[in-house]
Amino acid sequence: MTSPKAQDAVRQFTVKPDDDGIRLDRWFKRHLPDTSFNIVSRWARTGQLRVDGARAKPGDHVAMGQVIRVPPAEAPQPDKPGRPRPKKRIDLSPEQIDFARSLVIHQDDAAFVLNKPPGLATQGGTKTTEHVDQLLDALQYDLEGRPKLVHRLDKDTSGALLVARTARAAAAFSKNFSSRTARKVYWALVVGVPSIEDGMIELPIGKQPGTGGEKMQVDEKEGQPSRSRYRVIGRAGNRAAWVELQPFTGRTHQLRVHMAAIGFPIVGDGKYGGPEAFLTGGISRKMHLHARRIRVDHPDGDKIDVRAALPHHFAESLHTLGFEEAEGDALQLDDGPPPMTKEQLKANARAHAKTVRKERRGRAARRGEGPSGDKPAPRSGGKPSTRKAPAAKPGGKPAARKPGGTKPGGKPAPRGAARPAPRTGGDKPRAPRNR
Repeated sequence: MTSPKAQDAVRQFTVKPDDDGIRLDRWFKRHLPDTSFNIVSRWARTGQLRVDGARAKPGDHVAMGQVIRVPPAEAPQPDKPGRPRPKKRIDLSPEQIDFARSLVIHQDDAAFVLNKPPGLATQGGTKTTEHVDQLLDALQYDLEGRPKLVHRLDKDTSGALLVARTARAAAAFSKNFSSRTARKVYWALVVGVPSIEDGMIELPIGKQPGTGGEKMQVDEKEGQPSRSRYRVIGRAGNRAAWVELQPFTGRTHQLRVHMAAIGFPIVGDGKYGGPEAFLTGGISRKMHLHARRIRVDHPDGDKIDVRAALPHHFAESLHTLGFEEAEGDALQLDDGPPPMTKEQLKANARAHAKTVRKERRGRAARRGEGPSGDKPAPRSGGKPSTRKAPAAKPGGKPAARKPGGTKPGGKPAPRGAARPAPRTGGDKPRAPRNR
């Protein structure tokens, strides 16, 4: 991107490889964030905004090497009541810069992986002034663009957090997360021991009314489909279990809600587990949920596969309960895609049936027959049939129910309850040790 010589001169910028294929309004948001969308739209309507000499619209896509002609910068408008002021960049102290750089556990040309400590929020909010997003200025180094968060971790959840160094990398990583090809492995201590050692939880999650979106709940009617897999790594009698968790969807507080819903809340998660989420005997009251590993495709074709060390309180709790970290890392990560849900299987079956019906109607139309394959009825002269359908015999038996229904006197299985997870490839997990 070339800099203008004067503030009152027409500006010209060359599209860089990282911006290849993006919309023009997105380009402005990245490189000229002080220029509002309304101004860009006005420049487009009056013909002042041009790409390679041709008039352009905010929705047009730009390509690498193209030249964007931008009018002179406009004077900032005075603040109006109710209009939010633009955020000012905060200068970080030397201590904050050193702290931010100490979190880096992986670095390459496209990404950082940070080991986020518990208690540090990923992004800011109304009452949150210290967060990871604020510290990313310390990781810009010699690049023009600011590093960008790709996903989030809860404030009290620790572990691996992926940060993109360029806009191109951010788009590639976002695609990986939206297509569910990125894999995230969490470790957690839970209260109690699940009877199913390798289970899949399928429970829809929605916002709990009256909490302002700060708390989620299982919502069968309006919740979004959510899937989580857990595997028991080890057990401490019937008191607690050390589990590996893999979210196959990205709902807010998903793992915490799911584990509490099946009766095994995460240790230290009083928000969803209540008083029962805390253990005695020297076990910390902090959250015991840690993003142990992240594996994602690298924009250059390789893979990023990083493990994050446990925070002190989590490591101490494992030691107190007699667990060793090597046991958790010994579990093999499945390479295949997650098994389809019941809803996905039903949707595929409906789509297949629709295709078959469409093909059948097409063949019938080509033969000049009706959709059912019968010959068309004569246009005139035909008499309607007076034959009646046979009546049901008195005392006859009712039609048999289709298989799959609930038997008389039986209880239906709870929807979404933990069930054994189908194998999706990879080695079988090692059987947990009884403790």
